[in-house]
Amino acid sequence: MAEIVVNGRPRDLTGVPPHTNVLDFLRAAGLTGAKEGCAEGECGACAVMVARPAADGSEAAEWTAINSCLVPAAALDGQEVVTAEGLGAPGALHPVQQELAARGGSQCGYCTPGFVCSMGAEYYRADRAPAGDGGPRDQYHGANGFDLHAISGNLCRCTGYRPIKDAAFALGFPPADDVIGLRRTAAAPAAMATELRGDEATYVRPASLAEALYLLGEDAGAVVVAGSTDWGVDVNLRGRRGGLVIAVDRLPELRGFSVTDAEVRMGAALTLTEIDRRLAGRLPLVSALIAQFGSRLIRNSATLGGNLGTGSPIGDAPPGLLALEASVVLASAEGSRTLPLADYFTGYRESTRRPDELITEVVVPRPVSGLTAFHKIAKRPFDDISSVAVGYALDLVDGVVRRARIGLGGVAAMPIRALATEAALEGRPWTAETVDAASAVLAAEGTPISDQRASAAYRSAMLGQSIRKLFAEATP
Repeated sequence: MAEIVVNGRPRDLTGVPPHTNVLDFLRAAGLTGAKEGCAEGECGACAVMVARPAADGSEAAEWTAINSCLVPAAALDGQEVVTAEGLGAPGALHPVQQELAARGGSQCGYCTPGFVCSMGAEYYRADRAPAGDGGPRDQYHGANGFDLHAISGNLCRCTGYRPIKDAAFALGFPPADDVIGLRRTAAAPAAMATELRGDEATYVRPASLAEALYLLGEDAGAVVVAGSTDWGVDVNLRGRRGGLVIAVDRLPELRGFSVTDAEVRMGAALTLTEIDRRLAGRLPLVSALIAQFGSRLIRNSATLGGNLGTGSPIGDAPPGLLALEASVVLASAEGSRTLPLADYFTGYRESTRRPDELITEVVVPRPVSGLTAFHKIAKRPFDDISSVAVGYALDLVDGVVRRARIGLGGVAAMPIRALATEAALEGRPWTAETVDAASAVLAAEGTPISDQRASAAYRSAMLGQSIRKLFAEATP
C-alpha cells in the first residue's frame, strides 16, 4: 500500500490521482497550514519538511524543506513529512513558532506556516554552530549560526523581513529530548518502488535504471521527473498532464558522486544542495552558480540532470558547465555515451538526447582553470530567473591569457559558448586594454531578444560589463 507518514501518522495514497501534488494532498487531509501562493515554487507558502538522507552523504536523516506545491504526492510514497501543524500546536508552540509570534514575525499569517517549516529545517540542521564555535557571522548568519538563505524562498509582504530575521537569530538549539531532532539519529526512509494509476495518468518510480530505460523505450512520450521543480509548474499553471510519469530522482545509478585528480562525476539526480555539500568548494564555479540558483527550497529538489534536460536557454547550470568544458553521460537500453555539453544543445529546448535516453551523470575535467566566476544578472539576487548568465574559466600564465572558456545563458535560443570572445582573449595580456577590447566582442555575442525580464540592448550591455567586472574583481 502506498502511503506517506505525515506528522507521525500514515496517510493512504490509494486512489489519489497521480498528478496531485503534496500540497493538495495535505490540504485534502485537513492540514491547511501550508498554502498555495504562486503555485510555481517562488513564494514558499507551501513549504513542508521531509526526512531525507543527509546532503553530505552520511547515513543520518536530515530535515529538508521543500515546496509541496511542486512535488507529486506519489513522489513521497514511504517518506516522512512534517508540516507546521506537526511542529507545534497553539498550546505548545515550537521554538520557531514562539519566536515568530513574540517578535512580530507574523501578521496576516498566510505565509507563516511556510516560514515555520523553512526555519524549522534550519533549526534542526546538524552542523549549525554558534559564531564563536566556528560558525560564520555576517549579514546572512546570526550568532546562533542560523543561515538566512534558509528562507530565501519564502516571501512576506506584511511584516517585512526584519522581525522574521530577529526571530531566526534568536533561536537556540534543539533540546536533547526533542522528538523531531532525535529523528535525525536514524537513517531516512529508503526510496520506494511506486506505481500509482489514475484515469488520466500513471506515476511510476522504477526500482532500477534498467527498468526506467525499458519504460522510456516503450513510451517515447513519457515524462521524466526528478525534483519536479520544472514539471510541477507546468502541471499547476499550464494544466499539463503526462500519460506516463517516470520518477528517476532516487535511482542509485543517477546518484553517484566521485572526485579524482582527473575529473568530478556528479549524478544527474543528486539535488543541487547535495552536490554543493559534497563538492565542498572543489569546483568554485559550480558552487557559485548553485548559490544563485533559485532558493534553497528549490535547490533542495532541483537537479543538474533536470536543468540540462529541459534545454532552457536561461537555465543557470549550463553557462557555468560550458565554461568548465563539462560532458554529459547519456544512457539508453542500448548502452551509454558521453557527449561534450558544448555539443549537447541544438536549439530552443532541443538537444541531441534521444527520447529513449536519460542523463545519468555530469562530468567536469580537472584540474579546473585558476580564474573562474559566475555572473547572474537578475532583478533580485536570490530566487529569480536570470536575464543574463555568464560562466568564466580562464588560465592566466605570467599575466597572459593562455586559455579562455566562457559560457552564456539568456542571450540566444540555447546556452552557448562565447567563442569570439575566447579567441579575443587567448594569447593576449590580461590588461584593461585587452578586457576593453574583449568587452566589445562579448557584447555582440549571441542573438539576445527583448522580453519581460530585459531588453536585447540591456542584455548586450550586461555582457560587456560582465567581463569588466571579472577583471576588476580578479585584479589587485
